[in-house]
Order: sequence, then structure tokens, then C-alpha cells
Amino acid sequence: MQSAPNLVLVGPMGAGKSSIGRRVARRFGLVFVDVDHEIEVRTGATIATIFECEGEAGFRARECATLAEILGGERQLVATGGGAVLDAGNRDLMRARGFVVHMHADVDTQLARLARDRTRPLLARGDRRAVLERLANERAALYAAAAHVRFETGLHACGEAVVQLGRLVQAHWQPSPAAAPAAAVE
Repeated sequence: MQSAPNLVLVGPMGAGKSSIGRRVARRFGLVFVDVDHEIEVRTGATIATIFECEGEAGFRARECATLAEILGGERQLVATGGGAVLDAGNRDLMRARGFVVHMHADVDTQLARLARDRTRPLLARGDRRAVLERLANERAALYAAAAHVRFETGLHACGEAVVQLGRLVQAHWQPSPAAAPAAAVE
């Protein structure tokens, strides 16, 4: 059984990190934090706008800083962006401060789930299948390196995925004991 302060979900876009993660967080009494959403709140701009103005490198720098701050907390379920694993420091930090689950979905599943989504900068141009296949090939080893376990999300409808992921998490992870409260100073 792995003890860690947070539960962290990594994986490609469309794998269910946010939709499944939100419901798993409720089940375990964790605070749900979506890193991409946090970046948008903090900057007042969409991810697409950040990519447009600062490029992917600018976005990745913001992602690293935001992830580091979030992972300083505890009792959270943290849904990362698909590319958070690109940075070795992020991978190390996620493993140090969380029990990391690789939410895997094959390209066909991703395409089905993302069919109506027009908000993702990396899918904005070109053949969506080709982009998703390229990203899967580039990132597969990084997801494996970051994760403690892998969960196949494409095998289940959302409700069933929540149940199955809950069982997997319960079997392998327990939240670190909360730090003892500081003694009151009089």
C-alpha cells in the first residue's frame, strides 16, 4: 500500500482525468483540482490563448509552477494536463507528492470523447487522429515512468470507470496522515 498526500491522474486528453477524477474525488472526500483550469483562473486566459500568446513553452512554464504549488497541498485529487509528464521535474514531483495513476485511453476512445471539443490547442490544426497517435507515441514511456499504476478508461462507461478506479485506488493508496496541528502558542 502506497502512502502519499495526494492522488494524481496523468494521461492523454480524453482519458477521463477530469470527468472521472471529479467523481472519484467525491468518493474519497478529496478536493478536486484540475491543473489546466487552475492555470486559466490564475491567468484570466484560456489555455488556447496562452498557447497563442506565449507558445507551448510559455504554457509549460506556467504548468510547472502551478503544479508545484498545487502539489504542496494534501488530500487532493489532481488532474494534470496531458503534457504535464513532459517535464522530468514534474514527473519526480508527482511521484514524490502523490500516488500517480496513468489514465489510459486508446486513440479511438480519445477521438470519440473529443469529437465536439474545439478548445484544445494541440488538436486545433491537422488530422486529429494523426496528432493523437503522435502524442501517444511520444508520451507513453513518460506516463509509465510517472505512474504507480495504470488504469484503462476506455473499457468502461464513466460511472463504471469511477467504481473500478475507486477499487484500484483503494487497493493501492492511502492518504498520508495529516501533519499534526501545531501547538497553540499562548
